[in-house]
Amino acid sequence: MKFTKLHSLGNDFLVIDPVEGEIIPEIAGFANRVCDRHTGVGADGLLLISVKDKAKGLVSFRIFNADGSEPEISGNGLRCAAAYLFFKKKVDPPRITFQTSAGDRDGDLLEERNNLFQIKIEMGIPRFNSRDIPFDDGSTHEKIIDYPLSINQKVYPITVVSVGNPHCAVFVDRFPARIEWHQIGREIESHPFFPNRTNIEFIRVLNRQEIDVLFWERGVGETLSSGSGSSAAAVASILKNLTERRVVVRTSMGKLVVEWESEKVYQSGPAEVVFEGSLLA
Repeated sequence: MKFTKLHSLGNDFLVIDPVEGEIIPEIAGFANRVCDRHTGVGADGLLLISVKDKAKGLVSFRIFNADGSEPEISGNGLRCAAAYLFFKKKVDPPRITFQTSAGDRDGDLLEERNNLFQIKIEMGIPRFNSRDIPFDDGSTHEKIIDYPLSINQKVYPITVVSVGNPHCAVFVDRFPARIEWHQIGREIESHPFFPNRTNIEFIRVLNRQEIDVLFWERGVGETLSSGSGSSAAAVASILKNLTERRVVVRTSMGKLVVEWESEKVYQSGPAEVVFEGSLLA
């Protein structure tokens, strides 16, 4: 079975196009095996895509985390899928419409240099109601800003949003030690108030235009960057009136730009094709 590996600022994915490969039984277990960094190819996630209409750029999109779980959406995953499709000339640029479980999402090619692509992805309309996220502490919240979440006898003010998948923002003056924020991320991810688990962003606001973010992704753990996480971090910063509506998000391996326009959120950044191969088992 053929695959292509791509990454966006270190957040890496394997892309399989069913047109080129076999039918995959037990996709969750398959994703878990091929994403393993010791016995598989190694990646944060597996992308399954299928071109429905080349001329219109209509493409179905599914993503599986390294643990085999299937999230609703991934910003970096969508950018990597778009880069793969443009690189393979499977759709006509400059626009792709992805069909995801969170709804249709448009992707636009901004720049192409060999195997490196700059792509802008629509992340949809952010949602804040606790039912839409979902977040369940027994009450209904129209917005969740600086909610006092108790973890191991400490209270963390969290801001919770959905950009198609759930996100929990923790604002800090300085980043905790790696072992500490990993533990906090792991505890929040599986907190009972998040029935579908959640992604976590640790955010340091640098100024009105720029933030620094560390990412703990549901079903993956630490990732070097996250498109949906960057979008959620920017939206949370805007909600708290800490930044303007165009935010440069600094990740461990580079920058993304997030813009919250009248309703919809957009994020722009790189995606790079790394290599191609064949799975033998």
